[in-house]
Amino acid sequence: MPQPSDDARGRAQRALAASGLTHTITEHGPVGSLAEAAAARGLDPAQILKTIVVRRAEGDFLFVLVPGGRQISWPRLRRVLGVSRLSLPDKDVARDVTGYERGTITPFGSLHAWPVVADARVVGAGDVSIGAGAHGVAATVDADALLGALGAQVADVTDADPSGG
Repeated sequence: MPQPSDDARGRAQRALAASGLTHTITEHGPVGSLAEAAAARGLDPAQILKTIVVRRAEGDFLFVLVPGGRQISWPRLRRVLGVSRLSLPDKDVARDVTGYERGTITPFGSLHAWPVVADARVVGAGDVSIGAGAHGVAATVDADALLGALGAQVADVTDADPSGG
């Protein structure tokens, strides 16, 4: 019987294929840091995109694409979205609204087509890596093509992450 992560991985990869984006799937074992993930994928840390699920209101979520080494600037993201409050859902809610576990979340194949906001640093970044539905599985795609395929709203919504992650 397939594991839930197998279903999620397949869903993500089918959605990537259906998007028409040229992409390469990379698979690697567990990694313990952004630097390890970047090395395993043959990219610079800033080219690793974290997909963060953010709650705007009850039943209203969005994805935020955050380059490696950056974190969400909550005041800027609230300003961009025109809201006074945002929150991070817990891991169970994030899984329920996307179909993916934390660390594997991607807009591709999500159970809902939530809007995407991408940090401005993604524009022109060349190849970037985004989760592909399972731990240790990622898709490398052209950043600008990715933003177009996702219909992403682009804005300066991050700060340097003092922890480096």
